[in-house]
Amino acid sequence: MSSVVSNAQLNKRIISVIIFTFFCYLSVGLPLAVLPGFVHNQLGYSSFLAGLIISIQYFATLVSRPQSGRLADMLGPKRVVMLGLICCGMSGVLSIAAMLVQTLPAISLLLLALGRVFLGVGESFTSTGSTLWGMNIVGPLQTARVISWNGVATYLAMAIGAPLGVLLNQGFGLAGFAMLIMAMALVGFWMASRKPAIKVSAASRVPFQQVFSRVWPFGLALGLGTIGFGVIATFITLYFASRDWSGAAFALTLFSLGFIAIRLIFSSYITRFGGLKVSLVSLLIECVGLLVIWQAPSPWLVDAGAFMTGAGFSLVFPALGVEAVKRVPQQSQGSALGTYSAFLDMGLGLTGPVAGLLIAHTEMQSVYLAAALVVLLAVAMLLRMLRPSQLAEQPEQ
Repeated sequence: MSSVVSNAQLNKRIISVIIFTFFCYLSVGLPLAVLPGFVHNQLGYSSFLAGLIISIQYFATLVSRPQSGRLADMLGPKRVVMLGLICCGMSGVLSIAAMLVQTLPAISLLLLALGRVFLGVGESFTSTGSTLWGMNIVGPLQTARVISWNGVATYLAMAIGAPLGVLLNQGFGLAGFAMLIMAMALVGFWMASRKPAIKVSAASRVPFQQVFSRVWPFGLALGLGTIGFGVIATFITLYFASRDWSGAAFALTLFSLGFIAIRLIFSSYITRFGGLKVSLVSLLIECVGLLVIWQAPSPWLVDAGAFMTGAGFSLVFPALGVEAVKRVPQQSQGSALGTYSAFLDMGLGLTGPVAGLLIAHTEMQSVYLAAALVVLLAVAMLLRMLRPSQLAEQPEQ
């Protein structure tokens, strides 16, 4: 059998479970551009509350990430994925309920908030469970490939979700995207139920405190590296507006294209050169991209910087993720993956308010210099990790 055929079969097996991540993040993307307008215009609440409704989901994801990993270790990833899909579906049900009682704004807002909590838990359960499921199907040597495909599914779904949600909202109101979320949850649940479960190891698991102590350096480096993505996703539109430029959406598109292209083309480099070295080079590229945006005198240079930042950030999550999960035994890898992923959620959650405070006291472009300096801090951490005396390679059994 040729290596090409072998790779194609591996990818097919991975995609057969990563499809649940796609369903999940399409469910996340669909309401993003719709709910703030509904809360502000239809329910009559402030812009602050409109933004808070969106943020509730991120907080729920952050809090439930470690638990999703522990449950995947105990119950198996299949059950956790199915639970996650149920939660995603419930967010659709609650969105429809909120639309039906919009003449009672307080109740409608409460239902939306509860739906966002369900969606946040669904995101952490489905994504973590799908990744661990894929890792178990194809084996530990393909961990980088599984995490890379998971990221491609995530960003592709998010890129499709926001504009599709707006389109469905224009035609059918909240029920448009909510019905699609419910349909994906039902189809995904049915698909997952038909797949064979992964046998759960009966071996004793590493206590959470020990998992955290082995994973946190990689998670912290990931969280610092995430800041570059956060300031582009959150503030690039305002940056263009502050200079009377048009085309901010194209910069976001180029960021996504750089991210996906590098994931598809170079993910094998993680296995070949090691996660620490790949993430080190990746963070340096991300840093350069942010500095280009900071000093860019024209929109096309901002576009180039956004593409470079996306390309640089692309392999950071899988590269450091590979290093994190191999620090624990297989029966605790779900817990390690969930804990590690929580640092990404934390980085994204802190970026908005912290960068917003910085913008209030300095110029808009200063957030890109600040983000570059934060990414350099992650580079310094990795240089320290690369020393032979740092961080043992093998997990304690």
